[in-house]
Amino acid sequence: MNYRHAFHAGNFADCMKHALLVWLLAALQRKDAPVSMLDTHAGLGRYDLSADEAERTGEWRGGIGQLLAQPAGDALARYLALVRAEGAPAFYPGSPRLAQLMLRPQDRLVLCELHPDDHAALRANLGQDDRVSVHKRDGYAAINALLPPGGGIKRGLCLIDPPFEQEGEWERMESALHTLRRRFGNGVAALWYPIKHRAPSRAFLDRLADAGMPDLVTAELLLRPPLDPQRLNGCGLL
Repeated sequence: MNYRHAFHAGNFADCMKHALLVWLLAALQRKDAPVSMLDTHAGLGRYDLSADEAERTGEWRGGIGQLLAQPAGDALARYLALVRAEGAPAFYPGSPRLAQLMLRPQDRLVLCELHPDDHAALRANLGQDDRVSVHKRDGYAAINALLPPGGGIKRGLCLIDPPFEQEGEWERMESALHTLRRRFGNGVAALWYPIKHRAPSRAFLDRLADAGMPDLVTAELLLRPPLDPQRLNGCGLL
């Protein structure tokens, strides 16, 4: 699939992923000890929903547009407050910006983006914060190179959110999760994946279970039955 994120910012998949990301970070921050987050496929960090890419698809109207237009329960309150603070629905914060908004003085955020234009925009959007480091490097390689976090930080989160533009993405995510467990065993991993039809995601989860991977929880959101492999019918966060 072609998932250059500027076309899809604020869609249903973003809302689901980011609501859970905010919940995960908030849970880690219940303790005063510092937290580090590594975002392996960071994107731009912030998206203009009036730009040509977002307007061309209009996907945000069925995602954050709907959530902002109707009452939301307590579970979404903090996520929506952060989104509104960023200027939604004119602008939408990606996962790096949401994480930055939640950082405490003792926390750290490490962002990786390989696409040269997106990396430049990411650095411009978030790179002036001393708590944030921005790298132009492969996010999967960064798991091996940048974890565990330094500076005496022993707790953290790794968000793996690839664009699924190349073959073999499921296998790369699986390998990355094994590497993360080995290098940063007390860290939390969050892996986003698309659901077009059931077979790829089911095979991925079955392989992890068969390998004895502990403490797996999967949340999935489906717009429709996952029967048409040409459509993004849903998504999941492991």
